[in-house]
Amino acid sequence: MPDPVAELKDLLAKNCRIQKVQPAVFASDAEVNIVMVTLLCPDGATHVIKAYREQAQALREFVRTKT
Repeated sequence: MPDPVAELKDLLAKNCRIQKVQPAVFASDAEVNIVMVTLLCPDGATHVIKAYREQAQALREFVRTKT
């Protein structure tokens, strides 16, 4: 299973921008089972990163520190 945080870091390094995080990072700090991050890249491509359980928590924390 690929590391969603590493995938997000890679896309951010390519100047992609976070467009949406579901559920919203600041809307709830409750434990979540799934997180989806939508990114828009300079070439017009859209990427969606999905993370489950422990990886979802790590991804939310990474996004929280980046925004």
